[in-house]
Amino acid sequence: MKVLYGVTGEGMGHAMRSRVVLEHLIAKGHTVEVMASGRAAAFLGKRFEGVNTIHGFHMILEENRVRMGKTLWSNVLEGILGVPTNIAAYFDLISGFEPEVVISDFESWTYYYGRTHRLPILSIDNMQVIDRCTLPDDVIEGVQVAFQITKSFVKAKLAECDAYYITTFFHPPPRKERTFLFPPILRPEILAAKAAARTGEHLLVYQSGPNEQLQAALDASGIEARIYGMRPGATEETSEGALRFRPFSEAGFIEDLATCRAVVAGGGFTLMGEAVFLGKPMLAVPLEGQFEQMLNSRYLAREGYGAWTADFDDAAVLPRFLERTPQYAKALAAYTQVDNSELLAAVDSFLHVAATTPR
Repeated sequence: MKVLYGVTGEGMGHAMRSRVVLEHLIAKGHTVEVMASGRAAAFLGKRFEGVNTIHGFHMILEENRVRMGKTLWSNVLEGILGVPTNIAAYFDLISGFEPEVVISDFESWTYYYGRTHRLPILSIDNMQVIDRCTLPDDVIEGVQVAFQITKSFVKAKLAECDAYYITTFFHPPPRKERTFLFPPILRPEILAAKAAARTGEHLLVYQSGPNEQLQAALDASGIEARIYGMRPGATEETSEGALRFRPFSEAGFIEDLATCRAVVAGGGFTLMGEAVFLGKPMLAVPLEGQFEQMLNSRYLAREGYGAWTADFDDAAVLPRFLERTPQYAKALAAYTQVDNSELLAAVDSFLHVAATTPR
């Protein structure tokens, strides 16, 4: 079939899991055209032909917070400027590709194309859990306003798909029809790392930009920390005591993840899902003002896989987490996931039905 695949560019998680599904689709003989924004377009463009760059929503982060005013202003300006590009890509697509089905990883333009042309639409992402599942009171306690705002946004973004495949390491009950839960989609490199995973002495730390509070907490712990992202643009490793600030390398990052004692990172879904799969306790530090990261972090703690904190004002946060890593590791040992076959088989089934059902 001819598949139009949309990938939002906010964060790299959407691109990484879409890469897995795209490789599967191509291996199955489908013809795929990709519409992606931001970093996702660059990432996928290096791996696949037919990747079109379009404008997409993005966030501006400072000091582990989402800067709402700057984010809104930037998206309004760039959205206005990006519309002609998106419209041009849209019409180029109409004249050339003529897709038969749409798959969207939280990307709106492909969804609108599918709706306009009455095509089958499949949503694959982790965000729809916010709207399409029943979340327990303790998970949304104290953040109900953010929950309702985010829920409305998620619902409106892809409102009427034929099916919703939600990737998740936790399992709230679906409350809407056509909603199906699957384990996180994992890169082949992460699946391969499972066999070599072991518990080392170091911490793996991933942080988008400087965080003086976190750095001070890590330094006070005296434990070796292999830190990624805290010094953007770094091209070589630098050390300060037990802190090792490393330039990004996918192979190096995965090796450090597979052999670490524990993970300290934001509340993003992709790394959290990888840590859970590899059995690594995690201390999550969700971005302030980002409900989805708060949701992931609270569920991480609820499942017993780790803990979360808003900041490091309390000097005992990191030591307390490290003291409890054995009990987190015990809970993680009960988590089961082999590979991506369950979701990929469901994608194949969806496409088979789409190909054989008149619209």
